[in-house]
Amino acid sequence: MERLAMVVASSIGADLAMAFLTQTKLPVEYAFFDGEQFAQIGKGTRRIMTLFLYFAIKSLYWSKGGTLKKILWCDDDSIKSYFIDAGKNLTYTNLRRQISDSLEDKPFPPLSKELQKHTYFEFGSIEDHFKYRQAVMEAYPCGHYPVFEGYDHMQYQIRDPKGFAEMLAHIAERDCMPELPFIRK
Repeated sequence: MERLAMVVASSIGADLAMAFLTQTKLPVEYAFFDGEQFAQIGKGTRRIMTLFLYFAIKSLYWSKGGTLKKILWCDDDSIKSYFIDAGKNLTYTNLRRQISDSLEDKPFPPLSKELQKHTYFEFGSIEDHFKYRQAVMEAYPCGHYPVFEGYDHMQYQIRDPKGFAEMLAHIAERDCMPELPFIRK
């Protein structure tokens, strides 16, 4: 392997992908991140949050997806099975380990200006993730920050995997976001 055309990181995988990007010797042409995973939340707060998050995610399994709207503000039946499975498979130990070992207590890893120019951080609406978005924008001023209004990248990926794949191909081919009705400039 001589280069990577794209790294896509969703959910908690953003930490692992960023660690990989900062350590690989391979040239990386593009990256697409779930930006809110770079939230600056203190370790003490995360310790307290772990128990609440555990029960929230488990409730998705126990309620057969009935709590999805309360937890993720989405009641789309097409994505319920994904979250029910996540709740079923989650263990408290794994969640605690993942939450305690995170980028959030560390400085943002350095990315070259060149890679920043080809990196896309999606946060959902600006208003929903203002604090996180601002911190990431300050850390990576040359990055791109598309706003997915009312339809975040994860919902897009689950509801329309072909469309999501076409969006990534468009980024790799043209180095810009495609015109999509739910993306605000």
